[in-house]
Amino acid sequence: MDVNTAGESADTDVDAVVIGAGFSGLYMLHKLRKQGLDVRVYEKGDEVGGTWYWNRYPGARCDSESHIYCYSFDGDLHEEWEWSERYPEQPEILEYLQWVADRLDLRRNIAFEREVTSATYDESSDTWSVEMADGERVSTRYFITAVGCLSKPFRPDFDGRDEFEGDWHHTARWPEDGVDFSDKHVGVIGTGSTGIQFISAVGGRADHLTVFQRTPNYAVPARNRPLEDDRYEEIRANYDDIWERARDSRLGMPFEHEHETAYGLSEDDIREVLEERWQQGGFRFLHTFEPGSILSNAELNETVSEFIREKIREKVDDPETAETLVPTDHPYGAKRPPMDYNDYYGTFNRDDVSLVDVDAAPIERVTAGGIRTTDDHYDLDVLVYATGFDAMTGALLALDVEGPNGRTLEQKWNAGPRTYLGLMTHGFPNLFTITGPQSPSVLTNMPMAIEQHVEWIADCIGYMDDHGYDRIEASEASENQWVQNTNMLAENMLFSEAKSWYRGANVPGKTQVFTPFPGGLDNYREICARVARDDYDGFELGRPSSSAGDAVSEADD
Repeated sequence: MDVNTAGESADTDVDAVVIGAGFSGLYMLHKLRKQGLDVRVYEKGDEVGGTWYWNRYPGARCDSESHIYCYSFDGDLHEEWEWSERYPEQPEILEYLQWVADRLDLRRNIAFEREVTSATYDESSDTWSVEMADGERVSTRYFITAVGCLSKPFRPDFDGRDEFEGDWHHTARWPEDGVDFSDKHVGVIGTGSTGIQFISAVGGRADHLTVFQRTPNYAVPARNRPLEDDRYEEIRANYDDIWERARDSRLGMPFEHEHETAYGLSEDDIREVLEERWQQGGFRFLHTFEPGSILSNAELNETVSEFIREKIREKVDDPETAETLVPTDHPYGAKRPPMDYNDYYGTFNRDDVSLVDVDAAPIERVTAGGIRTTDDHYDLDVLVYATGFDAMTGALLALDVEGPNGRTLEQKWNAGPRTYLGLMTHGFPNLFTITGPQSPSVLTNMPMAIEQHVEWIADCIGYMDDHGYDRIEASEASENQWVQNTNMLAENMLFSEAKSWYRGANVPGKTQVFTPFPGGLDNYREICARVARDDYDGFELGRPSSSAGDAVSEADD
């Protein structure tokens, strides 16, 4: 079929291939299909859901409030769906995405249990050839990744890792039928957001739970609760305002901050407003002051950090355990700020829960019967890796993407990802990355970032069809400038003081560079809108009759 509605293009199987059927892939499919494109989504799992399909571990729950952790593009969707809690659990979010897929009749364009193993660009026809694990190939004009920022699990390569004779599991690949912890000695490695959720849920269910902690975290109470009917009526009555404030905020959340900065406030004043927001819980605490202020003002951040440390010390009975749980090596917010849904710190007051500081006594090896540190051996029946992901780039590089002249994305990103706006990368035409590296993505409420990217991509494709283009890529100059700008912003904020997965520091050998755009979703949206208004400034566009070398440049006009 001739897939270029604007005219002359090589025949392809579909107009667009989208990889992934989570929040991003479902909305991308819906948008492009409404524009008349023939779209096919390939999903590795056997159901929609993305992150919420794979992460089924005990305690898995969203850290954005439910009424904003959903789609905003269709008023009927948020009128018809009603969340049960302030912070939804994994099964409820998965059910929501399944409901959306059915409500919008999306499944007919989704191929499940299909793993993409490579994608190669054909410069002579300006098309992508996408290959599956079973050998199927499909040609497409647009190749769009919706693989998520946190979707390739990372499991540390400890000595003896494969010698363990008990059951082991990674939280991001949890068995669908669950795991029985009764009468078991369970060990969990990791105390990031996932580990905190898991530890809170499993403490008391196992005969004994041993927590191996490398880096303590600042966990703020979520204050979860059921959403009553009157609260839902209030939300529905104000949804237009809620969405507008979320889109125009730094973090994609509609929360007002008590003060722009701490300037002019006494120590007692600061503690008073912090205590008020602590009782409200969740990311409302981060919004006590303008989040950008907390992440750039070291003195204010230290006041906030010490406030949380004192709360931890109050919560944990044993002073030595409390100090082990108190974070001192990074500022609050420099790593992903986790939420405490179920008395995480109180879990360590239990006799059947132990804390091992593997920063002080590192793990030497995994043995047949457990874990040996430099200080002791811990007998385990079940070992759980809550060790996170090869974040931001891992899932994209796993697709084995090859652009013109045989250059792969992995080669291009050898020293860290390089994109323009997190949407495209120079040398890889017609490849769009939804919430790609150097976009706000994980520094925001993800559905807000996802919707902005999906809508920008759909509008861009519509523009190309309207103006007779069939090829687009970021210019090298605009990419260089964007990477430099992202790095400069990060270095001027407190993110640079933490070894985090934001920087790839959790994966040995990975180039450490700050990957999300830290300038705020509100500023980013304005930049993207200006680029589109200026006929996609910074991108090079080509017409069907032009060869790769004859692409019409809109970047340097």
